[in-house]
Amino acid sequence: MYGFSFLCNRPNDMISNKLKLFIVCICFSLLSGCSLVRWKIDSDESNLKSVGFTQHDISLDEGGTLSYWRGGQGQPLLLIHGFGGSAVTTWKDEMLALSADYDVIAPDLAWFGDSFSAGEANLTTETNTIVQLIDELQLNNINIAGISYGGFITFNILNNANQNGHINKAIIIASPGPYFSDDDLAALNKRFAVDNPEDFFIPKNSDELRRLFDGIFVKPKMMPDFVADQIYQTYFAAWHKQKIAMIQSLPADRDALLTAPMTTTPTLLIWGEKDRIFPVEHGIYLSQKIQAPLVVIPDTGHGVTNEQPEMVTRLIKTFIESEKL
Repeated sequence: MYGFSFLCNRPNDMISNKLKLFIVCICFSLLSGCSLVRWKIDSDESNLKSVGFTQHDISLDEGGTLSYWRGGQGQPLLLIHGFGGSAVTTWKDEMLALSADYDVIAPDLAWFGDSFSAGEANLTTETNTIVQLIDELQLNNINIAGISYGGFITFNILNNANQNGHINKAIIIASPGPYFSDDDLAALNKRFAVDNPEDFFIPKNSDELRRLFDGIFVKPKMMPDFVADQIYQTYFAAWHKQKIAMIQSLPADRDALLTAPMTTTPTLLIWGEKDRIFPVEHGIYLSQKIQAPLVVIPDTGHGVTNEQPEMVTRLIKTFIESEKL
C-alpha cells in the first residue's frame, strides 16, 4: 500500500549497515537541500528502467491522465496498488522480479502518483480508468493482482461482465472486497483512535503520518520530521478533497459490490498475519465466501507487498503457473 522502503526499521541494539546508509542519506539531504523522497523515487525509477520498464500515459474519457509503467514479456500481469503511494512505491520489487516472466503493467490510480481524473472520486471512477487502460492496450487473458483498495478495484473488474472474460486469474492481497461492515469500520476507528476512517488514511501532519505507518507495517519505521514532511508533500498534499471522497464513498461502493454476481474467476488471497487495517479474520471469511485459497504470511502487516516482496512474487508466479496452489 505505502511503499517507502528507504525508511529503516528501528534497531533493537547495534546500528546496522542499512541504518548507517540511511544516516548518510539524511546528512546528504540536509547539506544539499535535496529531497530524500525525491532521491528515492528517482532511484526506484532508474532501477525499473534498467530492466526495460518505461512510463506511459493514456488520456481518460472523462478528462485526465492515467500513468502506467510497463516492462517484460509474456502474459499480461496487471498490478493495482492501494490507497496511498503509487505503482512504484507499492510494487517496485515485484515489478523487477515478475517482469522476467510476464508483461507487467502497473498503473498509478487516479489522484495518486502521476494520474488524475476529472470524474467523481469513487470506486466506479477508479475501476473505469483501469478498464480504459485494458481497452487502450487491447489486453486479453490478463492476470491481475490488487492490494487493499486495489483489491476493491479488482473485485469490481471481476464482477463486470464485459471485463470478466479478459481475466485469467486474480490475486487479492489484504482486501476484504465488499465483506466489511459499518461495525468493522467503527472498530478500525477505535483501534487507531480516530473519529472517521479518512482521519487515519489521510494524514495531515508528521504525527498522523507515523500513526498511519505504524498501523500498516509490523515493524515501526524511523521517520525524522523532515522526511515525514517530504512524504506528506509528495503523497498526501495533492488531491486532498478527492482522497477524502474516496474513503467516504467506500460504504456505498461496498453496498453496490454486494449486489453484483459473485466472481467465478480463479482467485488467490494473500494476507498478513498481523494486519491491523483488515485483520486476518476478514481474509478467512472472504476465502470461505468465494471459495478461494488463502495464504497467511507470518509476522506481516497490511503492507504485504513492501514487507514480503519475495514471498508475494513467489506466490503470484506459483498461482498463475499452476492449476491449483
